[in-house]
Amino acid sequence: MFGSKQKTREKLAGAIREALGGADWLESVTVDDDGKALLVIRADGGDAGTAEARRIEAENYAGRIPGITVVRSVLTAERAPGRGSSQVPAHSHGPGQPHNHAPAPPAPGLRRVTKGARLSDEAISQGVPAPAQALKPVPGIDRILVVASAKGGVGKSTVAVNLAAAMAKAGMRVGLLDADIYGPSIPTMLGTVASEPATSAAKKLVPVDAHGMKTLSIGYLSDPDAPMIWRGPIVMSAITQLLNDAEWGTREDPLDILIIDTPPGTGDAQLAIAQKVPVTAAIIVTTPQEVALADVRRGAAMFAKTHVPVIGLVETMSWFEDSTGAKQYLMGEGGARKTGSALGLPVLAEIPMLQAIREGGDAGLPAALGNGPAAGIFMNLARNVAIALDQLVTKPAPEIVFED
Repeated sequence: MFGSKQKTREKLAGAIREALGGADWLESVTVDDDGKALLVIRADGGDAGTAEARRIEAENYAGRIPGITVVRSVLTAERAPGRGSSQVPAHSHGPGQPHNHAPAPPAPGLRRVTKGARLSDEAISQGVPAPAQALKPVPGIDRILVVASAKGGVGKSTVAVNLAAAMAKAGMRVGLLDADIYGPSIPTMLGTVASEPATSAAKKLVPVDAHGMKTLSIGYLSDPDAPMIWRGPIVMSAITQLLNDAEWGTREDPLDILIIDTPPGTGDAQLAIAQKVPVTAAIIVTTPQEVALADVRRGAAMFAKTHVPVIGLVETMSWFEDSTGAKQYLMGEGGARKTGSALGLPVLAEIPMLQAIREGGDAGLPAALGNGPAAGIFMNLARNVAIALDQLVTKPAPEIVFED
């Protein structure tokens, strides 16, 4: 009997580790005979947000394993030399754990989130990704590529538009879906602000043709000056309707690729796409400075958690070339390469500040369609993305490793 209970405890502890993908920040897992689990999670004392995200993720997955009745966790952090013990509990959750000036534990059925906000178990469970096998292919679309950024203002839409235009220029059948519900800018960047999609006999939206691409945007369906004050369920419904209730292609003549321009961040829209859309892969757009790269790591973590392969990073505003031809790294140098190396992800393109890119976006004529240096950059990006997508068929997606 004793040996049987011990094997059960070990099996449950192993299941928790497996559910978290063998995360190296999970220092230890113990489970007692009643199914109560205690997780010890290593935290970076200088990054409380990441530590709290780890704890929430660990408790969430552990709590869903059959046989686990209660989950408690302790965050530990290294102290600076000469300041006492090297390991101190950063937070403690559950009865009998030391507080060490941490906030009071949440009430039963609630879990703490950074800065005292609380999230119910029911709310947390809504963020659990749907099983990959439950996602059916979208008829008329061969591949779906998400262009994402965990931070706004990094040029994500510019990359999405010019990547799509470059692929169309190369002869591919391309669709472009503007899923940036709160700030749809693709109609402006394509010169299609006044366009309205038609409705087919089958009562489906007919995408707007623009520069050889099939495009849809919430901007085609709303007043350009009206704010989009939508909550999560409406956002999810709008995105899935734009995707599924449109005539993107046919079984006989499908799109080679649909590129989805997502809103910045890791919220409702991103989760809706990851959970409800059979995404082939994602790329993450960033600028070189650390304030943006920190968000890249969070975005990559979201895609890893929702089982969407990230094929690489795209760095924008990489440098500015002055009148002497010298490169000026106004935003920092090599940030994406450093972060990509840490995450095991390639940098698909480094895009400098070029006036032609900005002018093309304002004029509704993407720079990728021209013949200058900007067009060459985006054609190389399109080639790198196409190669990376092809490689997904023959080898596993890159494993993303997060290091403190």
